This record gives sequence, C-alpha cells and structure tokens, in this order.
Amino acid sequence: MSTPATSPSPAARRGYIAALVAAFLGWLFDGFEMGLFPLIGKPALQDLLPDATPLVQGQWFTVIIAVFLVGAATGGVLFGWLGDRIGRVKAMALAIFTFAIFTGLCAFVTEAWQFAGLRFIASLGMGGEWSLGVALVNELWAGRNRAWIAGMIGAASNIGFLLTGILSLKLNASIESVTGMLGSLGLSQSTADFLLHNRAWRFIAVSGALPALINFFILIFVPESHKWEEEKASGKTSHWATWDLLGVLLAATVAMVIIYVWSPMTTISAPIAGVITVVGLVIAMWGYLHPVRQYMSRFAATQKTDSGEHKAVLRNLVIGAGLASVALLGTWGSVQQAAKWSSGLLPKGSTIPIIEYTVIATALGAILISLITPLIADKLGRRFTYTLLCALSLGGAIAFFQTNHPFADGTISTWFYISAFLLGGLTASFYGFFPLYFPELFPTSVRATGQGFCFNFGRLVAAIGALQLANLTRLFAGDNLTQFQMESNAYSVLSCIYLVGMVLIWFAPETKGRALS
Repeated sequence: MSTPATSPSPAARRGYIAALVAAFLGWLFDGFEMGLFPLIGKPALQDLLPDATPLVQGQWFTVIIAVFLVGAATGGVLFGWLGDRIGRVKAMALAIFTFAIFTGLCAFVTEAWQFAGLRFIASLGMGGEWSLGVALVNELWAGRNRAWIAGMIGAASNIGFLLTGILSLKLNASIESVTGMLGSLGLSQSTADFLLHNRAWRFIAVSGALPALINFFILIFVPESHKWEEEKASGKTSHWATWDLLGVLLAATVAMVIIYVWSPMTTISAPIAGVITVVGLVIAMWGYLHPVRQYMSRFAATQKTDSGEHKAVLRNLVIGAGLASVALLGTWGSVQQAAKWSSGLLPKGSTIPIIEYTVIATALGAILISLITPLIADKLGRRFTYTLLCALSLGGAIAFFQTNHPFADGTISTWFYISAFLLGGLTASFYGFFPLYFPELFPTSVRATGQGFCFNFGRLVAAIGALQLANLTRLFAGDNLTQFQMESNAYSVLSCIYLVGMVLIWFAPETKGRALS
C-alpha cells in the first residue's frame, strides 16, 4: 500500500494507519451486526413467539429486518450530521458504542417487540459508522489509494458477515465445550443453558457487544480528518443546527408508520397502505434531507457561494439515494433471504447446517468481488461499472433461486456452493463501489451527512421492499407451486430492481479521475 499523496511525516502516517485499522474494524463489525439477525432470527423468534405459527414468525422476521433498516437509514443521517459538526472520530466512536452495546442487549429480550426495539437502536450506530468511517479514511488517504481503500471497506463488512456463519457453525458443533468454558468463567449452569439454548442465538447476540472495546483505540490513536479541521477553522461547521434534526425525527417516525401499515399487526388494505407508503417516502426524503438543505441555506446567507454547486449537491443526494436503493433492495431481497430460504433445500430432520454454509459461501464471494470492484471502476469508469454490476447481480440472483432445487438425497450439490458464492459476491460488489463513488459526489462540508443519507436512505427503500416479499410470494399461490417454489419466484422477481439501476446510473455524474473537494 502506498502512502497518502501528501507525503505525511512518520507520526502522521502512523495516525493514518491507525485510522484505517479502526475504520476497518468498525466496518467488519458492521458486517457482523448485519449478519446476526439473518442467522439467529429464526431460532430467536421460535423462543420469543413459541405459540405463533411459522407464518407469523416469518412475518415478524421480516418486520424486524425492516425496523433495522429504518434505524440504519436514520442513523446514517443522524451520525453523519454529528460527524460533520463535531468531527469524524468522536462521532464514529459514539456510533460504534451504540451498535455494539444494543446488539449485546438483544441476548436478554423476552418479547419479539423488545428485539425489534433494540435492533432499531443498534442500527442507528451501524448506519452512522459506515458513513463516518468512509468519510474519515477517504479524507486522510486521498490520492491513488482510494480504490484500494474502497475495496477494503466492502471486504471488511463481508468478513464480519462471514464471521457470523463461522461462529455459529463452530459454536453449535462444540456446544458442550462452550458450556464448560462458561462454567469456568463462573456462570451457573442455568445461565449457560439460557445463553446456549436453541442454536446459541443469545450467546451469539452477546458477542455483538465486543466492538465497543475498539473505542479505546479510536479515541487514543486515531487522528481527526485534516479536511474536516480545515472546515472547522473556516467556520463552516458552525452552520449545522441541532433543531434541524427535527426533520430526521419526522422522517424516522413516518418510516416506522410505513413499516407498521405493512406489518402483521395491522389489517389495512393494500391500496391504502400503498398510498401511505408513497406519501410517506416523500415526507421521509424531505425530513432526511432537511439538515443538509438548512446547512446550505445558512452557509449561502453568510458567504458568496455558487448556487449551481448547491443544486448539484441536492441532485447528487437524490440520485445517490436511488442508486443505493437499487443495490440494497436487491441485497435484502436476495442474499439476506438466502440463508433462511436454503433451509428448505434439505429434507426435514436433516442435521446438515446448510444455513451456516450459505452464509459462509455468500460471504466469501462478497469479500473477493467487493475488494476488486473499485479497481474495476477506476479502469472502466463509475457509470459503466455500476451498469455492469447491476446486470451481473440480476443474473446471479436468478441463477441461485431458479437453478437450486430441494436435494432429495439430503446431499448438497457443488453447484449450490458455486451459485451462492456468485450470488453473495455479485450483489455485494456495490459495497466496494459506493465507498469509492459517494465521497466524490459531495464536498467535505457535507460529505458525511450526504453519503450517509444516500447509502442509508436505500435501506429504508429496502425495508419497504422486504415487507412486500409476502405479497410477492402470494402472487404465485395459484400456480400449484410449493411454498419453497413461490419464495424462489418472489426473490427472483424482486431482483429485477437491478434493471432500474442500469438506467438511473446514466443520470449520475461520471467522477472518474476527480480529486475530493
């Protein structure tokens, strides 16, 4: 890895490396956090809703995912705003602390709604950490390193996703030795049984609190972004105002209303829910954009500024949100469903841990392809690369869900692993692309908030889309198909969202070769 383009002193270089290590660990644990619920959600809801039917448990599974995505959307703007106002490092430490502690607390819930509430708070920090880490590292490591850095961002989060599968696989294969280890730490047998019951989902949730420890490293060794410090010295950071966050609060409230109208807790008809969704999305976008609009208005009132630049920022916010929405809806409609869906491939009573195998195979593909995607974007350009990623992701999703069928003999085919590897890699390629592209769309003064909005507003759209999976599945109910086949078709149809991305990207600016402003 080459050094930053500014040829820093040895002490500064050590600070830059520390920032990269801290951000890498933050992204890694982001991925671990994202991978937790798809892995432990099913056994957790079996314990929390013991009298509910599998259908109701599945609906709650989708609702909790949706709530998590709304929290991430809100946290991306909230912590991005905080990073633009008080600095990247302090805000990043707070974001990591938030998602770590509240993930760990999920181990002690007794009701499904408690699980949803804690996942929401945890996701606030997760959404914020992504945007803050991307802003900090891109600003410190400006120059030729940015493509490698973007690839590391995408790879790191998928390494975390991989770790959830490995942890669950190893944990359940050696449950007796883990019980003994907990006993040696002074925990009673009843406490150990509580943590390790039903695939040890509570123990895995507790492990999600470990990232809080890296905050000591961040606050001691990681330097603040020099670009942000220049913005602060010029007085630009003073134009952020706390009351602007009322718009974010409004957006989050409206987003939760949208989740509610599509949840199993209400009987609102689909047409009315559709109208509420459209109106709600408009209000939510207005609310999430409110802090940036107000900032630019105050800045323009105090200095002579180029109104064209402000219009470009707003245009990039909307287009960036659309690009992220396509990628995230594709991911949460395919990869995040793949582990649960794969359990239907084996006969009932099979002891093969196919869920963990699916997580591991998709994560390995995601690590490799997200690492090289930014390098491809540097060669081919941003718009052509995004178009190519959409086409390949669509093909990968359809191939996985349409060519894998139940294994009557209980043996997993080689093609399943190959197609899962490709599914995970191709659909996750965007998580190496966005850390390269989104920082180029915004100036330093609004970079954390801007890219936080773009990436995480996509999570809100993905949340709403994920709630439509049950409706999409029912569309195929009249074709004499099994539940497994209906779900295969629903996930395949939802993946067609990538066609929208292949058109939308050509309205976005081409930023290949541009330096960060």
